[in-house]
Amino acid sequence: MILLFGSFALSSFLTAAVKKQTLARGFVSRPAEDRFNQEAIPLGGGIAIFASIAIILLAAILFVKLLAAPGYFKWLTPSVAVHTEGFVTKINQLIIVLLCAGALFVLGLTDDLKHLGPFFKLGIQFFIAIVAAVAADIRVEFFIHNKIITSAASAVWIVFIINAFNFLDNMDGLSAGIAVITSAVLLTAAALSGQIFVCATALIFIGTLLGFLIFNFPPAKIFMGDAGSLVVGFFVALLTLRTTYYHQNNSGAWYPVLLPIVVMAVPLYDFVSVTILRINQGKSPFIGDTQHFSHRLKKHGLNDTQTVLTLYLATLCTALGGTFLYQVDDLGAILILAQTIMILAIIAIFESTIKNDKNNH
Repeated sequence: MILLFGSFALSSFLTAAVKKQTLARGFVSRPAEDRFNQEAIPLGGGIAIFASIAIILLAAILFVKLLAAPGYFKWLTPSVAVHTEGFVTKINQLIIVLLCAGALFVLGLTDDLKHLGPFFKLGIQFFIAIVAAVAADIRVEFFIHNKIITSAASAVWIVFIINAFNFLDNMDGLSAGIAVITSAVLLTAAALSGQIFVCATALIFIGTLLGFLIFNFPPAKIFMGDAGSLVVGFFVALLTLRTTYYHQNNSGAWYPVLLPIVVMAVPLYDFVSVTILRINQGKSPFIGDTQHFSHRLKKHGLNDTQTVLTLYLATLCTALGGTFLYQVDDLGAILILAQTIMILAIIAIFESTIKNDKNNH
């Protein structure tokens, strides 16, 4: 809990400070055709998000390095000493993770300032994702033992999730809030698997996002920008790939590996649906507009708060079902997947009534 509350406090403080500075310097999001904000809103929330995560992780590395100094381990209890030694072995990977997140932060911040081309950004994202998969071992290995294949597949997944959360950053409190919900479920899965370090990372990440959400929940007082959404998506992808879902030694069922897809069904639905809409209209899927799931809900008369809470609820509905994948048999897993599909189908049907409403007026 220290990690959760510590990251929350630091993120809240940094977000407030960044908000004041970015507003004074004119680093703001102004009203545009692809945005719903009707007034200039400070950007730079991503600065606070990345800084909070980086400061706490670097402090943890420094602290453990001091503990690992000659003579220190002997003063620790056996259980703490084991975890400390384990953390030491992961420090190099953690530094690479921070460097990759830092590169995405710089990419996003540059885009916020200068509006980079979509294909340039996508190329850089793939490069960073490959580095993370190969050098930091952020990759899936389920039944596949070829590192080239698993690294390539993991890089594609990382880029996919990064952009899914970048797409979600289209309404106040949406991307950060859904990231909190999905990360909380992944935290539960990691805890069930006894993954102390994944749990610690998740707690830091969740606390950071909650600190930012104080200022970003409708009506938002600051936006995270691409500098934030790219980092948020990266850490969600990291949690999905580093959490252990399948325990072969225990002869457990394999379907808990579907948990990330079930948990993130709503973000993936938004990403896929808006991409298909843009392509069908002859538009680039990478050019922003107001056709996201959240925007389509607003056309039914919901305000920003109602829309965001509806999306939180939809995400929770699929996420809670995913948590039972560890406990059910084959039939139970099929029912959970069917429930997820039906929730998305209800969403799709509800959205389709917009056209009918227009025809009736």
